[in-house]
Amino acid sequence: MIDHPTPLPIHELRAQLGEHLQENVPMSSYTTARVGGHAAALLAVGSGDELEHAVQVLWNLEVPFFILGSGANLLVSDRGFHGVVILNRAHQIKVDAAGDPPSVWAESGAVLGTIARRAGLRGLGGLEWAATVPGTLGGALYGNAGAFGGDMQQALIMAEILHPIDGRLSWTADRMEYDYRTSVLKRHPGQAVILAARLRLQPSTPEAVKTAIAELSAKRRSTQPPGASLGSMFKNPQDDYAGRLIEAAGLKGMRVGGVQVSEVHANFFVNDESACASDYWQLIQLVRRTVQEKFGVQLELEIEPIGDWDSEMQLVEKRISE
Repeated sequence: MIDHPTPLPIHELRAQLGEHLQENVPMSSYTTARVGGHAAALLAVGSGDELEHAVQVLWNLEVPFFILGSGANLLVSDRGFHGVVILNRAHQIKVDAAGDPPSVWAESGAVLGTIARRAGLRGLGGLEWAATVPGTLGGALYGNAGAFGGDMQQALIMAEILHPIDGRLSWTADRMEYDYRTSVLKRHPGQAVILAARLRLQPSTPEAVKTAIAELSAKRRSTQPPGASLGSMFKNPQDDYAGRLIEAAGLKGMRVGGVQVSEVHANFFVNDESACASDYWQLIQLVRRTVQEKFGVQLELEIEPIGDWDSEMQLVEKRISE
């Protein structure tokens, strides 16, 4: 028996969110892996105020939603997402060079690389590592993104949070309950929404920041594959690396449908432009099982599955067992 989702209250949504609300939007156009079914609706917001208004409307109407930044680290089901995708384009940035410490405030839709480079133009560093991380500030705070020894836990001074009951709140890094590539918000989706944040900077020079960003970016390009992917698929286990385990298990180059374990870095699964989300999921399960069997290590996803996965997972598991 097929379970049909409850239709969205489109007329009410249009009345409160405006005519820019789009229906039946393919998510493959908005994710870095270029896979995923259709979202029932999508709304682009251009400011923190617009983001706050949209979230409040969706909470009040009890309509499921998720907030999309750059589309990295998200695996959207082929069956799509029966709710509203908020495309976060709130990207205002303000650098405070005179503060103690100097800092940068940005809305959650601002691109991390842009924030780091904007600070660098003012002779302020500390976020050079962030310029190499694809994605927006909101997604980085949500997942405690990091690279080259830096992460959001170290950088965050204060996050502006919208809570469904308590309204606007200010959260420190302690309140975010950060751990490796996760936060309290990622562990409990839907609890609150990140509107903006202030990040810690340190004195430097424009030349030094520009040079550091260029060196780190070149290093990242040399170790990570080109093409469509979700970014790092699995978190690194304690005292080890997911990519090393996958390679040691003999899985480099392994393919399911249009998705392949990268020959450059085994923790990246690359779409040859013919893949679907279920290809990704099947390859994820095969890699996890093989690594578990060979090394006794259960790899934990760094990416986040979004959408109608319950029935799709059952079909994938059936195909794997056949």
